[in-house]
Amino acid sequence: MEQNKSVVVIGGGPGGYAAAFAAADLGMQVTLIDLEKNPGGVCLYRGCIPSKALLHVAKLLTETKEAKAWGIDFGEPKIDLDKLRTFKNKVVAKLTGGLGSMTKQRKINYIQGRASFLNSTTLKIEKVDKTIEEFKFEKAIIATGSVIATIPSLNIQSKRLLNSTSALDLPAIPKSLLVVGGGYIGLELGSVYNALGTKVSVVEMMDGLLPGADRDLVQFLAKRIEKSFDKIMLKSKVLEMVEVEDGIKVKIQSAEGGADGSVNEIIYDYVLMSIGRKPETKGLELENTNVKVNQRGWIVVNQQLQTDDANIYAIGDIAGEPMLAHKASHEARVAVEHIAGHNVAFEPKAIPAVVFTDPEIAWAGLTENQAKEKNIVVEVAKFPWAASGRAVTLDRNDGVTKLIIEPETERILGIGICGPGAGELIAEGTLAIEMGANARDLALTIHPHPTLSETVMEAAEVFFGQSAHLYKPKK
Repeated sequence: MEQNKSVVVIGGGPGGYAAAFAAADLGMQVTLIDLEKNPGGVCLYRGCIPSKALLHVAKLLTETKEAKAWGIDFGEPKIDLDKLRTFKNKVVAKLTGGLGSMTKQRKINYIQGRASFLNSTTLKIEKVDKTIEEFKFEKAIIATGSVIATIPSLNIQSKRLLNSTSALDLPAIPKSLLVVGGGYIGLELGSVYNALGTKVSVVEMMDGLLPGADRDLVQFLAKRIEKSFDKIMLKSKVLEMVEVEDGIKVKIQSAEGGADGSVNEIIYDYVLMSIGRKPETKGLELENTNVKVNQRGWIVVNQQLQTDDANIYAIGDIAGEPMLAHKASHEARVAVEHIAGHNVAFEPKAIPAVVFTDPEIAWAGLTENQAKEKNIVVEVAKFPWAASGRAVTLDRNDGVTKLIIEPETERILGIGICGPGAGELIAEGTLAIEMGANARDLALTIHPHPTLSETVMEAAEVFFGQSAHLYKPKK
């Protein structure tokens, strides 16, 4: 047990509360500072959790419509928006309340307020009750997360302009919604509103949705969205937005129609601005310490998550990409164990990413795009879900499981999955990469039948030209 070490954690999200809990479990004296009543951060209050609650409802609504093809007609759903909000809020309250209880159980000193550095051993804490306290510490962990990215020229003052936070409050079920940005947040929230009955359009500057993800994974989602959404505008950008009496008039420039592109003006009931998130260190007064911030706004840390100031660590979104909750939680443990004197480093071989659309898209480790960019020689083995018995029973052929394999060693370097439940399946591939498993290991691991998990095994069998359900001999 590590006694008599005092640690202060700034920020109560998945990185911050994980760090506070880990430190307390090692016997340290822990203080956790956050503005909310209970820990949880953006993830639990305004991000991952409420959005997944709504996506669950969206999936149910979509399946009730699709059930007509199976001989079951539920009729038109009646949506009680107030009850739907209540359900979402109850999920958030239950989880954040649980974290509050665990904070007390661990005897963590929880302070509601905002912290800034006076120097490398002292914080100024502005509490929510308006009092100010100076707080001495031995070690500090910054876990303040990220903020919503905006485009200043398009940031009009209108209740009809939503962001990833206000969209989760479900202010209305608009007749039409424009999503600015074809990344995962915009597509997830767009899917929710589409399922509720809104005509959803997407405008994206790049030439495809989910830029950065392998195209063979995205293609299934793109086809489904093209059918269910009103319009997908790629290689296009918003030039101007103006609030009018019955909505927001949006000027959109498309790459089509010549060098300068054609410009159209369309009125939407609501607009959702979803261009991502960015680090924000303003207000921390890091200039009073030796902590360094790079040109992109992230705090510079080493493999132990230690900054250039030996007393101060940084984890999660504020410490660099990928900006994912589970990455923050794992960094938290490394930082705490380093403070405890353990020989540790944050050096994962794979960090899984999941897009919770329908179908879901998930990947971990090296992607095919990255292999091409870095000139890494790989072999790609794919198993299409159209050949999966379980996928067919779900009436969902729109999926694929792919493995990125090092030809000489047959080692698994990456995995990508598209299909219902891909986010649950990706962990097996992540474990395989982390353990240095090879394709033979996956092929020899007996998977239950009929399941979607079999597609991981069969993708490995495809590599050897021996898949029972797909005839593709080894070249």
